[in-house]
Amino acid sequence: MPRPPRPALGAAIALALLAPAPPAQAAPDRWVVDGPSSLSAQVALDPADGTVTVAATRDGRQVLAPAPVGLRTTQADLTRGLRPIGRRDRVVTERYAMTTGKRLQRSSRMTESTLSFQGEHGERLDLVVRVATDGVAYRYSTPGPVTVTGEASAFALPPDAPAWLLPYNAWYEANRVRTTAAATGEFGYPSLFRVGQDHVLLTESDVDGRYSGSRLRHTEGSPLHEVVLADQRITSPGPLRTPWRTAIIGDPATLGESTLVDDLAPPAKFTDTSWIAPGKVAWSWLSEHSSPGDFERQKQYVDFAARNGWQYTLVDEGWSAQWVPELIRYARARGVQVLLWFRWTDLDTPEERDSVLPQVKQWGARGVKLDFMESDSQARYQWYDAVLAKTAELRLMVNFHGSTIPHGLARTWPHVMTMEAVRGAENYPPAANNPVQFFTRNVAGSMDYTPVSLEVGNREASIAHEVALPVVYESGWTHFADKPEAYQRHPRALRYLNQLPTTWDRTEVLTGDPDTHAVVARRDADRWFIGGISAGEARTLRAPLNFLDGGRWLVEVIRDDPAHTRGDVQRDTHLLHPWQTLTVDVRANGGFAAIACRYHPGLHTCDQPIPQVPTTSLTVTPQQVVDAPKGTTVEITGEFTLTGDARATNVVLTTTPPQGWQVDGPPVRRHLLRQGENISGKWTVRVAEHSPTGNIDLPVHAEFDLPGQDRVHVEQAVRVFVPPPAPTGTPYLSDLPFTNETNGWGPIERDLSNGETNRGDGNPLTIGAVVYPKGIGTHAPSELSVYLGGQCTTFTAAIGLDDETTSPGSVSFQVLGDDRPLHDSGVLRGRGPARPIQVDTTGVRLLTLRVTDGGDGRNFDHADWADARLSCT
Repeated sequence: MPRPPRPALGAAIALALLAPAPPAQAAPDRWVVDGPSSLSAQVALDPADGTVTVAATRDGRQVLAPAPVGLRTTQADLTRGLRPIGRRDRVVTERYAMTTGKRLQRSSRMTESTLSFQGEHGERLDLVVRVATDGVAYRYSTPGPVTVTGEASAFALPPDAPAWLLPYNAWYEANRVRTTAAATGEFGYPSLFRVGQDHVLLTESDVDGRYSGSRLRHTEGSPLHEVVLADQRITSPGPLRTPWRTAIIGDPATLGESTLVDDLAPPAKFTDTSWIAPGKVAWSWLSEHSSPGDFERQKQYVDFAARNGWQYTLVDEGWSAQWVPELIRYARARGVQVLLWFRWTDLDTPEERDSVLPQVKQWGARGVKLDFMESDSQARYQWYDAVLAKTAELRLMVNFHGSTIPHGLARTWPHVMTMEAVRGAENYPPAANNPVQFFTRNVAGSMDYTPVSLEVGNREASIAHEVALPVVYESGWTHFADKPEAYQRHPRALRYLNQLPTTWDRTEVLTGDPDTHAVVARRDADRWFIGGISAGEARTLRAPLNFLDGGRWLVEVIRDDPAHTRGDVQRDTHLLHPWQTLTVDVRANGGFAAIACRYHPGLHTCDQPIPQVPTTSLTVTPQQVVDAPKGTTVEITGEFTLTGDARATNVVLTTTPPQGWQVDGPPVRRHLLRQGENISGKWTVRVAEHSPTGNIDLPVHAEFDLPGQDRVHVEQAVRVFVPPPAPTGTPYLSDLPFTNETNGWGPIERDLSNGETNRGDGNPLTIGAVVYPKGIGTHAPSELSVYLGGQCTTFTAAIGLDDETTSPGSVSFQVLGDDRPLHDSGVLRGRGPARPIQVDTTGVRLLTLRVTDGGDGRNFDHADWADARLSCT
């Protein structure tokens, strides 16, 4: 069902009111900041040494004991010797919209006090404290420029307080540990503690390239969990505002419904979010690691997504630029959008971001998954800033994988759809770790757990537990973990998944405990979705329905079939009132899912129809590759036919050439197109004088509207080859432009071995202990092409596995001329001396060098084309 347009994020309203003077304090070195409800923060100055502490209470109960605050810089120690010089108070009220999260429409009200202190030599430090209904936070502000060397920031908790902690690594994928606050070590956010009857979740908000991330450190016998920065030195060229040290405080429902991390974050950097579209994603990597490299298999994932109304498919590690544009065209014609995986180092320079991301956009991909950042340093956060700015400019949505946790990033950059930072399904986590993730990691923001593993993984959780996860776990993009055939073997489970949205108007935590279970209700428009998961022994899960409006409701419940351990789920139908409680008996590590809609006579299901895109046909000419030197023209045609049973409106057929190319001929338009009808167009396209060389797609596309669906884009491309100058003399291939290149791992290297990560990070080419100064380093499977223009007669090289191949490698070297095989080395195994080859290339227009895996499936096949050279006229 189409969602009504979202309000522009520019409609956010921020209201700062000057609060009345604070009540008289018992002493001038004590300050209280009362929140809008039951929370309060207490700030105290010790006049003996000038140290400052912050504490927090809820309903008069101390939740956080006094703990030190302050900054250390290269210019001054602002953790002691402080004296107060002023206080400013205000109430911060905000209304803003989100594209993802627990609620799309947000409102927050926080009391804020800025307490100003002066150091021993006149240095200024402002401590800004905010108190909301769901937590307490503080940050520092100081004039710049300044270099921070550390913080005194800490949190004081009773050593016997139960704790759910994450042993720290920079990608946040360890198993969370049930322990106490006395546990020693370094722990990643969010860190959960129970102090008496209250829960406190420690994390941070508003972290970007101005600062670094942090973690908690607790040493044996210490009363404090200290904030430890990722960098030893953090430089701010101007005035400094640090991230918010954040404590979400309340009962489990407070945690699960809290938006404090987003409330503290900066407003959105842009207001037009019409191009941002959360949704369900078909994803193949976990169930079939090699499938992202298989074009035909990816088409099957597209077909599955189209049949079931899933909006996206993600092509993960292993895809090839040779066929991805065609896959994107195939998918878009079926109403499915494509997302592409990248290692973060593919985009770690401005030049890469300015070339790779525009190419992705030109292909028609809607977003990117960026992986392996694995750092909380200031430098890495500056990379986040840069890549977010570029993707926003290009209108590409983003999923951060192998990343830090959310810090309110999705409020500031609304095109952030989800982040990993969790031990998700790809790590085969124990089912016992599932409820606590809802009360910890997912509190901070969208969580790319990749749920619903029906046949892949350790299969500890029941099928109904898995089906409930995309309700319990919030993620703007929900990447489903299993293959199409697994879902099709569970048709009732798939039926429920097909109805699920991934954005929510409201979230209600019904019952839960971090150790044992979580039951959550989320509303989308006029339907409620309920998910319940359990860890450990069989139990009864309860869902009080008092969040529903009055009247009768049709509630369809998905639960495990008691007769089958891993079989399909059962679907039960109930008519219930809001004053009733839904109870479901679940097996060990079990769960349930439900959908509720207001009942009226004759209603039998809450399901809504799954929209389908009709079949179409688009033919273009010429269909063969066209050589078109710079400055020449190409005549192209297109004919679009609506072959499926539908009525398309606002049909437009046109071509969109690369930047700088000129088109002669207007778009062809038709208000209405019925089944069997077609439109056609003809255009003359001039190749730009400054066009890049190589193969360039010249797209012809039709776009049209269907009732209740997004605009459909159908595209085919004329392949134009813009030739570079033909080589002359006896050039090395590593000195010539490649018309295309793909590589098994990292970029193909010139005059170096394959470094696997960044361009230029390889070693000297070495085969059989002989070092070659010139050549090409690859990682199987790989392929590159060089334009010869029929001007070269001979290709020579010394081929072999590089000596840095430490495990037994096996590869095959192949030379092709205009797609005709010219040489095949057969399988070469292990290290040894290079094998010389000489290949006749007379009359060859395009020379292709290909390296294939030798069939053993091993990695680290570093294959070198050493001393690769041509003889040309």
